[in-house]
Order: sequence, then C-alpha cells, then structure tokens
Amino acid sequence: MYEVIVIGGGHAGCEASLACSRLSHKTLLITGNINNIADMPCNPSIGGSAKGIVVREIDALGGEMGIIADNSHLQIKMLNSKKGPGVRSLRCQADKTTYPENMLKSLKSEQNLDLKEDLVKELIVENNIIKGVITESNERILSKKVIITTGTYLNSDILRGHNKVKGGPHGEKSSLYLSDSMKSLGLTMRRLKTGTPPRVLKDTINYEECQEEKGDEKLLSFSNFFKPVYNIESQHSCFLTYTNQTTHKIILENLDKCALYSGLIVGVGPRYCPSVEDKIVKFRDKERHQIFLEPERENGNEIYVGGFSTTMPEEIQEKLIHSMEGLHNAKITKYGYAIEYDAIESTELQMTLETKKIKGLYTAGQINGTSGYEEAAAQGLIAGINASLSLKGLEPLILKRNEAYIGVLIDDLINKGITEPYRLLTSRAEFRLLLRHDNADIRLTEIGRKIGLINDEKYNIFQNKLKNIKELEEYLTSNKILNTKENNDYLTNIGTTPLDGKISAIELLKRPEVKIRDIEYILKEQFDPTAKEQVEIKVKYKGYIDKTEKEVEKMLNLEKKKLPLNINYNNVKNIATEARQKLETVRPLTIGQASRISGVNPSDITMLLVYLKKEFPHE
Repeated sequence: MYEVIVIGGGHAGCEASLACSRLSHKTLLITGNINNIADMPCNPSIGGSAKGIVVREIDALGGEMGIIADNSHLQIKMLNSKKGPGVRSLRCQADKTTYPENMLKSLKSEQNLDLKEDLVKELIVENNIIKGVITESNERILSKKVIITTGTYLNSDILRGHNKVKGGPHGEKSSLYLSDSMKSLGLTMRRLKTGTPPRVLKDTINYEECQEEKGDEKLLSFSNFFKPVYNIESQHSCFLTYTNQTTHKIILENLDKCALYSGLIVGVGPRYCPSVEDKIVKFRDKERHQIFLEPERENGNEIYVGGFSTTMPEEIQEKLIHSMEGLHNAKITKYGYAIEYDAIESTELQMTLETKKIKGLYTAGQINGTSGYEEAAAQGLIAGINASLSLKGLEPLILKRNEAYIGVLIDDLINKGITEPYRLLTSRAEFRLLLRHDNADIRLTEIGRKIGLINDEKYNIFQNKLKNIKELEEYLTSNKILNTKENNDYLTNIGTTPLDGKISAIELLKRPEVKIRDIEYILKEQFDPTAKEQVEIKVKYKGYIDKTEKEVEKMLNLEKKKLPLNINYNNVKNIATEARQKLETVRPLTIGQASRISGVNPSDITMLLVYLKKEFPHE
C-alpha cells in the first residue's frame, strides 16, 4: 500500500511526486510512458510573462522546475526588462531532450518514490473517501491519497483537417476510462481544446530573411539559491518572421477544411493562445502576426514554429508555411494539430486542490482547466504539499493573492471557474508589484522551510541574502554623500540637481534619475547584486508598495470574516439568482473569497453580511 499515488508524469505529476516523496511519504507515480515524463509536447520553453515568476515561486517553495530549467536551457532572457519590476519575468528555451532526462534522474533518485508504466482506468472510492486505483492491466493498488495529473491525455482526441482520432500528444495512447470513473463518482467534467504548430527542419530555413532574437548578455537563473553557470556566448538564437497577406488569403479560402471551423471541434480553446486561423478570422484588420522560430534541442534538427498553432490539413499547412519569409523552402517534419480532452470543473475543488466530493482525491494541472507547463507544475507542487500535510494532520497550505502568483492562479480557478483553458497573466494579479521575480524567495522560502522542502544549504543561502539586504539598507542610511565638486559634477551629468549640503545615500537614491549603480560610483563601493536590486526597488517604489499594502490589508480583513460551513444560501434574501447558485457551488470559506466569485456582486455581499449578522450573530 502507498500513502500517495500520482496519476500522470507531466510537469504537475513530477512536482507532486517529488514533494510527497521528499516529505517522507511512500509514493507511486503511474504514467503511460516513462520516456515521456516531463515532456514538452508544445512550446519548447519554460517561463514567460507571469509564468517565469511562477517558476521562481516553485523554486522558493522547494520545487524542482526552476533547477531543471537552469540546467537544461538553450537560451534565457528577462522579459520586460525596461519596464517596472512588477512585470519582469524570465523565459528560457528549454532543451526538449535534456529537460525530461534531468527530471527523470531527479525522480529516480528519490528513495520513497516508485515509477510504474501503466494507465489508470478506475478510482477506488468508499463512502466518498479515496482508497486507491485500478489500472488498465487490472492491478488494484491501494493508497491514502490520489493526485490526478493527466494533462491533455484524458479521453483525448487528435484533430487535423477533417480527421479525428483517439490519442494523446506524439500519438501516445489516451487515458480512455478514467474520465468515466470520475463522472460516475459525481464529478463534473468539461471538454477543452489546445493545439500545437508544425515543426520544420532547421537547415531548410533562410535565416537571412528573419530577425534574430538572442539571449541576454547577462547570467540569469530561475533558481533563487544557486548561481547560473552556463556560457552566455553559447546560447542558441531564436528568429522572428511574420504572416502576410498571402498567408491570410490561404487561411480564409480554406476555413471549411480545418477542424476548428468545420464543426469537428467541440472543446473550447485558449483565448490567449489561439490557432493561426483563429487569429486571422478574429483580427482581419491586422496585416501580419509574429511567428517565432525556436530551437527545440541542442542536438536536434527541428524548429518550433511558435504562434502558428493550426488545425488545417497537411497540404494546406505546407502552403501556409511556404508563404512566409524565411520559410519558402522549409521542410515540415511534424504537422500541427489540435487536441481535445476532458477536464474537471475547477469549482469542484477546494483551495487545497482536493475535490469537494471525494476526500483524499486531488487534481492538478491541465485537468483543472489551465494551460502551460508552469501553471501545471505549481498546482502539482501545491497538491503534493497539501496531500502530505493532510496525511500528517496539519493545516493545509493556501497561498493568498498577495503572497504568490500561485495563490492568484488557484484562487481564480476555484472562485471564478473556467470557460476556456486558463492562462496566468500579470493583469490577473491586482498585487503584482508585491509578487515580483526578484522577491519570490523573500515571500515563500520560509513557507517551504516550514513544510520541509527547503534544505539547510538553500536556507543558509536565503538567510545570507536577507543579511546582505539589511546591511546594505543600514549602510546607505548611515553613509552621507557630500556636496563636493566631483560629486555635483557627476550628479549634473546624470541629469539630477547638484547637492546644497550633505545627504544620506538612501535619500539620494529616492531621486528618479539616480540609480544604485550611481551610489556605488560616488561611494567607490561594490554592493551585493541581489541585495542592491532589492534595496533599489524598495526605495524607488516605496509609495506604490505602501499603497498596495493598504489594499492587501482591506482584502485580509474580508478574509477574516468566516462563513459558517452549514450556511444555506437559499435562505439569504435579496441576492441575485446567479450569485445564489455560485455561492452554493463554490461554498466559500470567507467573505473575501465570496466577493471574488464570478457572478457575485457587491450588493450580494451586502445582503449576505446582513443575513450573517441576523442568523449567525456569534460567528
């Protein structure tokens, strides 16, 4: 018997398995093909806008994705580096061979973790409590907790043109029966869709007709704890090309041939990652769309045609690819396709990612209606942590919206539900100035340490960073800058007012024109890189941060107002029918959570508070 069974070896399954096994639970990971563990069937990248911060958060909590990405990338860069710190985020081109290999090594190194190649067809449930699973080979395996992380494999169909066949990514076998088992247990499922673009042979591209996109000329890492060690000069370039009027004409003339517009697809696709035919139809006024040519492997010959997901038949895909600059003679090695799959209704879940109807059953990743490797990995980590905490009889980990993008992600899923594959964006986080790339460890490492996933080595590195930040703040506060001719000439040169008298370094840093590198120059000092980044942001954005903290305080006050577990929302008068239905479905734990449910308006919250005061005066 196992304490935890994890179904599925994608990014969610890997993090869930590692978390549970590292927290001393006997864990079994069941996956259809061990060689596809931590596979990247679509984009060959880790990170991106908001998602890169999620990877940093995973790392700060003791997860694995950031470390594996750092050791497996072909190129890395900081997005939005010229914008404010609240939207900066790392993105790397990951090696599709090395990344899974390194993750598999991590899994195999865990003494509490077993790997099994099979598919699960049925859940064993008694009195609404999970007891284990039955595999397609008819093996009955008992467990105290089960975490389902099936990605896009659940009852999945591959669609291209007018063809529809059962299968998962790479033509792998679908998980055909588990979805029916979940439905029979009363769990609500929905049908979703995603897709992937063609791949082309790298030597058949004319790169002179494309725009080169290089990695950053600065060492960067997802890890909060370990310094990057790669060679900046050896990074692989990406290239940029565009669709054009010929491309658009081919698409519009052949819409009846593609799976998306022929009526073959019933699943809802992601709004923020549409197929190329969807882009052309919905944005007909745009003359062109960006297409990224991205390497997939160090020693591979395939280029991923990013932004060109399509459900067109193969012969039309050939015409489309050949219509674009740089790709006129490109040879397609794999054709694009759409994939439809079953997902659970995310409002069926608690904030811990445990299902409301079946105790001990958790779900994580694309089965919860999300898109992206990073969102999946984050959910897998949280599900694994909460399964462990439950086994130990401890309080669950529920990250708040002001604590992590992971908190925003899960809060949105549970309280707002999904109508399409959910993608995490910086605009979804109202407190994004607090949820930055640079402070993920400051926000979350203590939590990871308390849980037991941050070891002594990482924790000592973290403590040293805090010490350096404190010492730098004290140094800048106590050290004065004099109004010498040399100093004033330098200040005038960088566009700021010269000094009338002496001033503390930290006061001078408050000036918009003055950077911390200027303070280093004036004081003839070199500060710790991570400490000076933290101090500069704290000083420069103090007013905005203070304002955000006040908004957080308002939210937390609403979170303190608990809702009775036995409340009957049908008895609450003068609230909208939609609000009543949503409240009954989600069963929020606090007024704060209730206020974030889609369809629940401020007037409904007011009526709810009146009802509580009357019927539950002592709550």
